[in-house]
Amino acid sequence: MRVSDFDYHLPEELIAQEPLEDRAGATMLVLYRNAQRWEDRMFRELPEFLGEGDCLVLNDSRVFPSRLYGHREGVHALPVGKNNPKLRENLSGKVEVLLLRPVSTDAREWQALVRPGRKMRTNERIRFDDELEAEITGRGEFGERTLRFVTKGDIYDALERIGHVPLPPYIKRVDTAADRERYQTVFAREKGSVAAPTAGLHFTPEVLERCRAAGAGIAYVTLHVGLGTFQPLHSEVIEEVRLHQETYSITAENADRMNGARRLVAVGTTSVRTIESAAQTGALGGETEIFIYPGYSFQRTGALVTNFHLPRSSLLLLACAFGGTDFVLNAYRHAVERRYRFYSYGDCMLIL
Repeated sequence: MRVSDFDYHLPEELIAQEPLEDRAGATMLVLYRNAQRWEDRMFRELPEFLGEGDCLVLNDSRVFPSRLYGHREGVHALPVGKNNPKLRENLSGKVEVLLLRPVSTDAREWQALVRPGRKMRTNERIRFDDELEAEITGRGEFGERTLRFVTKGDIYDALERIGHVPLPPYIKRVDTAADRERYQTVFAREKGSVAAPTAGLHFTPEVLERCRAAGAGIAYVTLHVGLGTFQPLHSEVIEEVRLHQETYSITAENADRMNGARRLVAVGTTSVRTIESAAQTGALGGETEIFIYPGYSFQRTGALVTNFHLPRSSLLLLACAFGGTDFVLNAYRHAVERRYRFYSYGDCMLIL
């Protein structure tokens, strides 16, 4: 199979730039695999599709402010204003860092993407402000860098102070204070993601309670979203693609809830990857680089709530693997015709 087979045309104006004021107000395209039909519904109607024996599986990973702006040590630069992107753009020696995952127990050393990457060499230092700087200590096979932070205080406190919400690049605006709350699920708990598990953004406490009232159980898993979820595919031949590792975990209590369910309703592709990784390995935690594409035999996932994904992405391939390639791509074309809102802050699908 080839990556180019998983493409579709999307007018740029359909890429959602802002979240809806009402989390549960998204349109939801419901796909019925057996009947090969779909219908346009609303996300707040999700509980109507649940019943006794179902178990919603939610990724409770929490996004942290992982995008940092600084400048190369030794390059003259004015102070970097946190809310002044025009100033940042004009600075000589500007560096943008997207932290991916800590690789040391003290959280001082991180895998990261750095721009401009080619100019940043090992042993070079980046200054973010008077209290935080980092040294580049290594390079990775996917173009990432390893950084070692230097600060007197707690690194996460520093990130909360100067870090930015890591909005995806197709959102063409600067992050705001509102994104700190809105680019986060209402059930987020375990800090560690550099991108939101976006299918979960639609849930409100009221919708979750209605799901329980319909008879569905709720289980939480944790997969920290990193490079393996959102990186571009590096080969045109799908079978040659290998994804970056991400960390997942499931508590024994949540595993019991899932094992006792008749049907697992995965909320988001990250929940699917966690469910299927655990099913393959028998391990409730560890590293996964599972790559799900058409032809994959799902072991536990019974239904899927998911947002609309970028063309030629691993996330779109996963949706096609679950729903059927032609069926899902035709549904995407329908969503474009009906002017659905796409991507992270956009509308969603329910594949049954």
